[in-house]
Amino acid sequence: VKEALKEPLKKLREKQESKKEELKDEESKKKARKGKDAADRKDKKAGDVDKLKKDSDKAKKDRGKEKGLDRNVKSKETAKKSASEKDIQAGKDKETKKVTSRAKNSAYFMHVWEMWQSVPAQPPPPESEETIQPAEKSFVESGKAFYKPWKKPKLLNKFDKTIKAELDAAEKLRKKGKVEEALRAFEALVNQYPQSPRARYGKAQSEDDLAEKMRSNEMLQKAINTYDEVVSLPNVPSDLIKLSLKREADRQQFLGRMRGSLLTLQKLVQLFPSDTSLKNDLGVGYLLIGDNSNAKKVYEEVLSLAPDDGFAKVHYGFILKAENKIAESIPYLKEGLESGDPGTDDGRFYFHLGDALQRIGDKEAYKWYELGYQRGHFASVWQRSLYNVKGLKAQPWWTAKETGYTELVKSLEKNWKLIRDEGLAVMDKKRSLFLPEDENLREKGDWSQFTLWQQGRKNENACKSVPKTCALLERFPEATGCRRGQIKYSVMHPGTHVWPHTGPTNCRLRMHLGLVIPKEGCRIRCAQDNRTWEEGKVLIFDDSFEHEVWQDAESSRLIFIVDVWHPELTAQQRRTLPAI
Repeated sequence: VKEALKEPLKKLREKQESKKEELKDEESKKKARKGKDAADRKDKKAGDVDKLKKDSDKAKKDRGKEKGLDRNVKSKETAKKSASEKDIQAGKDKETKKVTSRAKNSAYFMHVWEMWQSVPAQPPPPESEETIQPAEKSFVESGKAFYKPWKKPKLLNKFDKTIKAELDAAEKLRKKGKVEEALRAFEALVNQYPQSPRARYGKAQSEDDLAEKMRSNEMLQKAINTYDEVVSLPNVPSDLIKLSLKREADRQQFLGRMRGSLLTLQKLVQLFPSDTSLKNDLGVGYLLIGDNSNAKKVYEEVLSLAPDDGFAKVHYGFILKAENKIAESIPYLKEGLESGDPGTDDGRFYFHLGDALQRIGDKEAYKWYELGYQRGHFASVWQRSLYNVKGLKAQPWWTAKETGYTELVKSLEKNWKLIRDEGLAVMDKKRSLFLPEDENLREKGDWSQFTLWQQGRKNENACKSVPKTCALLERFPEATGCRRGQIKYSVMHPGTHVWPHTGPTNCRLRMHLGLVIPKEGCRIRCAQDNRTWEEGKVLIFDDSFEHEVWQDAESSRLIFIVDVWHPELTAQQRRTLPAI
């Protein structure tokens, strides 16, 4: 049997050995093919990269050619435009981006500026197309509440968790912008679950959104009332209380109800006494009503609890400067800005720090002005106004022809003696009508003014004393209707120096008509250029640029000041820009 099987087994082994050899050969062939494929792919990839590079270079060249062609075409087309077409195009180019949130122009901003400059009576409406540098957030939304690492607020109590699906469905409508549907959904939830704080808060938010959409103060008042109702319910989560009261205070402030806003902020601090961010908000609330004394106490308390709080520092420094404690204000303003805390990177604080440094003769002022410019708060180092319309021509000095107000200038220069004589008569007989300059702009000396128009409103009693002058000006609405300016006499006595300063807005130009000018010792600097007055002649400059005045003569200097709208403002902007 063994012998019989020996031969078949031998053949089987030979067959197996042959099979192994075939498998080895196949394996080696596969490896060779893989190596070749990898090499081919590598070569192809390298070729593709080279091709892409060449295509990219070609595309860049083509784009360069196209740009060059576009520039040539544009320059030719521009050259062909008529004068009227150019005017229309210029008007379009100068239109500024609308303010997307009216709350950005908070009354707090208005109050802060009032310390040193004139102040708008109300926040600019969106139609004014005005931008404030910086884009100021309302005090509630400025981020002060988020000094600590942000955590998702807890808005649901135990009951609200059981109706979370219904609340989420209503909230989803609100977030999608379906404001009316969201309001109906939340109202239904409030009717069904009157003790639900989250449903009530959603209703308040929906009313708030609808008020914005409708531009309705009445609807906004409903939202304020509903925010207040949230807090009165039982078992309200603390985060929801904070959100409701903070928003309520913000909306009250927006409507100009500063004392109501202050009461809401006081309630917040009483409920959460250890939250320094809420104390910071309260300090701002006091500033809103002009109560610097209580604001100062609040910020002193914050700094005793949190010595490195940058927000408290810049505001405390601002208050010290308002008290004319110039040197004391500088470290607080500087350290507050350097902290980078939310709410500190603000043009007002760069402005006041630079101004304080200038007043003690420290050239570091321009370092801060430069930084403020780089961060978008100022139009330039020299032009540091904060209430601006973008795109307006900016230069320190103007000619009458450049303004387009040649008839006004001719009328002023032709009638300068009449204007002078009426002004002198008021000085001689009723000197009390000239009021001392009250914007804290004098380093020393005696500077008084007699105002005929303020914020586009005529002072009837003042004009009775100088009737011919007022009658003369009635023909020029660019001056009498300039709600961002004044018309006034200005007398400056010997030994007076006015600090370098800037006006609040780039929306006006200022005309100075010389009436009584000493031969020597009187000069004005705007930006880097000095000028002197002449009797019977008008000087025109943009007071949003830094300017400074010296009166070192032996007798008094009397001029007549007429502010006019910037000539590039549209008729719509002149109608809608709020007063300063």
